[in-house]
Amino acid sequence: MTGPAQLPGDQIEDALRAAADNTPIDESTGGYRQMRFVPPPGATEIYLVRHGESEPAVPGRSFPMVDGHGDPALAPQGLEQAERVGERLGSTHFDAVYVTTLRRTHQTAAPLLQRLGVEAEVEADLREVSLGEWDGGLYRQRLSEGHPLAMRMIHEERWDVIPGAEPMEVFTDRVQGAMDRLVAAHVDQRIAVFTHGGVIGEVLRQVVQTPRRFAFVGADNGSISTVVSVAGRWLIRGFNDTSHL
Repeated sequence: MTGPAQLPGDQIEDALRAAADNTPIDESTGGYRQMRFVPPPGATEIYLVRHGESEPAVPGRSFPMVDGHGDPALAPQGLEQAERVGERLGSTHFDAVYVTTLRRTHQTAAPLLQRLGVEAEVEADLREVSLGEWDGGLYRQRLSEGHPLAMRMIHEERWDVIPGAEPMEVFTDRVQGAMDRLVAAHVDQRIAVFTHGGVIGEVLRQVVQTPRRFAFVGADNGSISTVVSVAGRWLIRGFNDTSHL
């Protein structure tokens, strides 16, 4: 994602005008109530939905792989979470819905797509971080065991501590590039992106520009996080909303 930028003068005026238009007047006193947030002109509003819970990783049995990424289906709990996401967002207008190349995002988006009567678009660069030799299900086992490399990964906040994992700089660049493309394609629009926990964590990390790589890692399955982008500036409007689950 592009870094902070100063809003041009006309966009500042538009943003202030939008805020003024959404400052309600108290009918009993004629006083000014606190203003309500609305995306300013030129903004892109993005709902980041983490896929539902995927099927368990059974020791000795790898998930199917897609371009080096484990590709499990949703577990029964994940299918229920997908239905609840669809119910939660079904009355919200979206100009586009995106999924990744991995089927758990397709399955999670399906109930919403059915309600909206639209088809999803694929943004391959928002697929999960590649976990190298631990992809395909082994990652969960190693983390549960407290494997030394898993503990080092958590301490250093770097996925690429795992042997063969995607380099952090490569992951950062592909997530940034994908988000920049979505923003450019959807000015003055709202979109939903069904993606992965590592990706959501990286997006929000970039929004606040923290060096803490794992500061936002931990979004729950089926959760909704919301960001707004306008003129190179980003706002976090919500993180890990699970009130529908």
